[in-house]
Amino acid sequence: MTSVLPRPVVSTEPVARPRHYLMCRPEHFEVRYAINPWMRPGEPVDRERALAQWDTLRQTYLDLGHRVDLIDPVPGLPDMVYAANGATVVDGMVFGARFRHRERAAEAAAHRGWFTAAGYPVVEPEFVNEGEGDLLAIGSGDDGVVLAGHGFRTDPRAHAEVAAVFGREVVPLELVDPCFYHLDTAIAVLDDSTIAWLPAAFTPASQDVLRTRFPDAVVADPADAAVLGLNAVSDGRHVVLPAQATGLAAALRERGYTPVPVDLSELLKGGGGPKCCTLEVR
Repeated sequence: MTSVLPRPVVSTEPVARPRHYLMCRPEHFEVRYAINPWMRPGEPVDRERALAQWDTLRQTYLDLGHRVDLIDPVPGLPDMVYAANGATVVDGMVFGARFRHRERAAEAAAHRGWFTAAGYPVVEPEFVNEGEGDLLAIGSGDDGVVLAGHGFRTDPRAHAEVAAVFGREVVPLELVDPCFYHLDTAIAVLDDSTIAWLPAAFTPASQDVLRTRFPDAVVADPADAAVLGLNAVSDGRHVVLPAQATGLAAALRERGYTPVPVDLSELLKGGGGPKCCTLEVR
């Protein structure tokens, strides 16, 4: 089962803070190609159900007091619902995405266009990076770092670009299980100093790095990770996660967080959960 170390003797209760998210309605969602192990073309997809589940996720954020902006879905881009992959935003600076697979390539320009129109400075990348799928910001100010995944999608050479754009330390982490093809399927950032993660998704060297940096992390059970339970969105207290990840929800509750389960089972058919659908605009 998902495990959690005992809470330290000196601790504070998790504190929520308002967040700003960008999302994209799954109006064109379908699974007509396979670029990750979750996708099985030919299996039926209920788009109306996907829309209803997505609407519930969006309303959940609004009910928690967060701001949600919307980027228009583009016909022919069925994966655009997974907005987290479109960019990474830290301190108001936008580092654009460059997708590995041609099926998603046009999403990058759509996101750059949205942020440019909204008045954000946007940097276009040279190397492949798939936004917050593989680039997870944690901490703030001088203590802020970017956890940077590679192994399946993002080019390790993009890590230097990230460091230059954001002026933050970048921590490379190598993924080894194709079911956890993006970093945000194997790590959930819970607050400025805490993560939940699945050790088996990483090389031994990357496991050592994470254990050293986050000794009191929540360690997810493979069964919870297998329903993309770690593809979660936290505001520092409330953790929006797949409803099927019951063990992880219990572990988070033990640590003082408030799990907020949502059912995104239809969007899971494309390989995404709450975090994939949610780009944080910092």
